[in-house]
Amino acid sequence: MANGDGKVQPGSQLLGLAGFVVACALVAAIGGWATAGAVATWYPTLAKPSWTPPSWLFGPVWTVLYLAMAVAAWRVWRRIGWTDALTVFGVQLVLNLLWSLGFFGLRNPAIGLAIIVLLWAAIAATLVRFRRVDALAGWLFVPYLAWVTFAGALNAAVWWLNR
Repeated sequence: MANGDGKVQPGSQLLGLAGFVVACALVAAIGGWATAGAVATWYPTLAKPSWTPPSWLFGPVWTVLYLAMAVAAWRVWRRIGWTDALTVFGVQLVLNLLWSLGFFGLRNPAIGLAIIVLLWAAIAATLVRFRRVDALAGWLFVPYLAWVTFAGALNAAVWWLNR
């Protein structure tokens, strides 16, 4: 794993990348499980703003974002090992899952909105910490922050239209 100066040894780098990909995929899978039933039954019944993206877009976007998150975290980990930057990454990953569980699992846009505000702050904090370690890792979080900004606005609009 890490040597005396905190950097990850070359032999464990691919295993580390696989670990981050699996962690992100696990969050995606659990979130997808919580979302699937509501997307098929509850979500179509909600009033949504005219700028709501088509349903088919969400899967590909989230796939790319989860992969970018994993690569960014791996780049930080291989440079400096496990630090507070990766702890904040873990917090945002948990909040990401909690949003799916709150909005879709509980079918509650108000809870989703509260969680997505925390998620946005955690993503921003992760981006800043990652950028200090590895510029590309920070940049890999920019599309995620942009998407969650959009998702937060959409969540707020859905809450407002269905209160």
